[in-house]
Amino acid sequence: MSAKSRLLLLCALVSPLPVQADEKTIYGLNEHVALPEFGLEVPAKLDTGAQTASLSARDIERFKRNGKPWVRFYLAIDEAHHRPIELPLQRISKIKRRAGDFDPEEEKTYTPRPVVELDLCMGKAKRSIEVNLTDRSAFQYPLLIGSDALTRFEALVDPSLKYAAGKPGCIIESDADE
Repeated sequence: MSAKSRLLLLCALVSPLPVQADEKTIYGLNEHVALPEFGLEVPAKLDTGAQTASLSARDIERFKRNGKPWVRFYLAIDEAHHRPIELPLQRISKIKRRAGDFDPEEEKTYTPRPVVELDLCMGKAKRSIEVNLTDRSAFQYPLLIGSDALTRFEALVDPSLKYAAGKPGCIIESDADE
């Protein structure tokens, strides 16, 4: 084997593996997320222990439009959001209550929450995500992104990082959205 061949072989062995196109994106514990339908960007907490995504909403009402279930709500993010939002209701999610959050005399150990579908932009990725609506105004982050949404974003979460993806760019749409 020539010296040149040995050098090429050595370089190939010590070089990092090529990056695959389907590589997952690393996000931090908190990220900036754009909600393009509302022209809004909010801070979000990424929570691998939660299954679903939750958006802070108030005055949530279900109603029918042309015989189909819809939901009307206001964003509970700050005082500027006083316009009602109306979206088709996708389903009702049953969110498990913690032991301290329910009366043992009650039979329901879950809270029903309306679920809508929203486009979320995180980093350069845009995905259509199911989001349940609940008042999160007592929490620091108006948007919680759970494992179902993180899977759709092909995300790896590094809890030692914050805002690793930077400001939302929304240039990549998923084929899996359809």
